[in-house]
Amino acid sequence: MATDAAEERIRRSLLFVPAVRPDRFPKALATGADAVCIDLEDGVAPDAKETARGQALALLAGRGPSAAEVSLRINDAKTALGRTDLAELVKSGARPDALMLPKVAGADEIRDVDTTLARGGGALPLIVQVETAAGLLAASEIAAASPNVSAVFFGAIDLSADLGCAVEWEALLYARSRVVLAAGAAGVSALDSPFMDVPALDALAAETRRVRRLGFTGKAAIHPTQVAVIQEAFAPTAAEAAWAHKVVAAYERQQGGVLLVDGRLIERPVVRSARRTLRIAQRLEQT
Repeated sequence: MATDAAEERIRRSLLFVPAVRPDRFPKALATGADAVCIDLEDGVAPDAKETARGQALALLAGRGPSAAEVSLRINDAKTALGRTDLAELVKSGARPDALMLPKVAGADEIRDVDTTLARGGGALPLIVQVETAAGLLAASEIAAASPNVSAVFFGAIDLSADLGCAVEWEALLYARSRVVLAAGAAGVSALDSPFMDVPALDALAAETRRVRRLGFTGKAAIHPTQVAVIQEAFAPTAAEAAWAHKVVAAYERQQGGVLLVDGRLIERPVVRSARRTLRIAQRLEQT
C-alpha cells in the first residue's frame, strides 16, 4: 500500500527529458508539468549511456527547488546497465524525488531495488513501469510489492511490441484496465503511456480524456506542447470541483462514516477522490 505522501502526489502530466540533453531540463520545468523525468533509458542511445548517466547525476545534484516532481528513469534494473545506474546514483548521493524503473517483470525486482537504496542512503518513491507481457501478468504483485511504490506506469509501445498487437485503443484496452485495477488495489497512482504523434494534439486530448475515465490519474508526455493538453484534460470541471467540495464538507461535518449527499452514497474512497479533485482544482487556482 502506498504511503500517505505517495497518495498526495499529483502527477497529471509527466514530461520526459533525455539525460543527453541537459539544456532541455530548465525548459521542461518551465512547462508547468506536474512531473519531469530525466531519462537514461529509451531517450539515450546505447553508446551514450555513460555520458548520459554523468549528466543526469549532475542535473540532480545541481537542481534547485521546483514545483514539479523530478524523477530519474534508470535502465532495466535486471541488466548490468541498470544495476550500474542504480549503484552510481547511490554512490553520488544525488536524490531525485522519485526513481522510475522500466520493464518491471516481477515484485522481486522492486524489493531488490529497495534493498540497494536502503543500504545507500534511504528509500525513494518508485514509479514502476508495466510494459511487458510478464509485467502485465504480475501487475497486481508489482503494484503492491513495496510501500515505496508510488505509481504504476503503463507502457503501450513496449507492450505492443511484446504482444505483437496494434498500438490502438481496442487492442490495448485490456492491458490498460489491468494496470488501473492493479494500481487501484494497491492504492497508488496509474500513469498512462505517452501519445507518440506529437502534432496531433486533438487526438492526444481525446485519448487523455478516455484514460482519465478509465481510472488513470496522469499521462506521460514526450514533448512540451503535450503538457498543457494533458493537464487540461485531467483538470476538474467547475461542476466536478463543486461536487467534490460538497462531498468533503458533508463528510467533515459528520466526522467520517457513511452518508448520503444529494441521494448518493458517500464512503471514504469517494471522499478520497473528492479531496484529490479539490487539490488539483486549488493548484490550478494558484497558477
